[in-house]
Amino acid sequence: MSGLRIHTLSGAAIAEGFDALATVRIAVFRDWPYLYEGTLEYERRYLEAYARAPHSLAILVWDGAHCVGASTAVPLAEAGEAAQAPFRGSSHDIARIDYFGESILLPPYRGRGLGVRFFALREAHARALGLSTCAFCAVERPEGHPARPADYVPNDAFWVRRGYRKAAGIRTDFSWTDVGETASTPKPMAFWLRELEPAVTGPAA
Repeated sequence: MSGLRIHTLSGAAIAEGFDALATVRIAVFRDWPYLYEGTLEYERRYLEAYARAPHSLAILVWDGAHCVGASTAVPLAEAGEAAQAPFRGSSHDIARIDYFGESILLPPYRGRGLGVRFFALREAHARALGLSTCAFCAVERPEGHPARPADYVPNDAFWVRRGYRKAAGIRTDFSWTDVGETASTPKPMAFWLRELEPAVTGPAA
């Protein structure tokens, strides 16, 4: 990670990073499996929700003047209804969950430990807020989708090593426009969860 700078923003200050976040999100999510035909209008609506949440977190990775990666988190109680709805009626308390948004890096910056750093920083954010569960969701595309690269390796094994497990029965749909299409369509999303261990503290003085 030599030469890279990690910058964190919270709450209303996230508005400072709108352009950087939007640019890297559009670039990364255009690829499989999201196939996102990004627009600045959609990005602004999405990111404004983080800026309105008082305890949200945005992590930006910079290489000089260029943003090359980003990650976000927000207490689920401060997130939108689309994120909260799958947990209603479940055994999970919305008030105890930190909801993780994207964890994205431009291809040349992958494999340097930044993905692990993103999870560590967001888990620290959850602990600092007294939250005990971390959750994120990932799109599920059909195995036979024509755009699926032959050499594609999903992130499941990485998430499992981080202590996350796919949550049975907690699913939702998020909508966006796929590359080459003209209308937004719903995409199935599966949630992954991790129960955090209590923070380790030193011996009493």
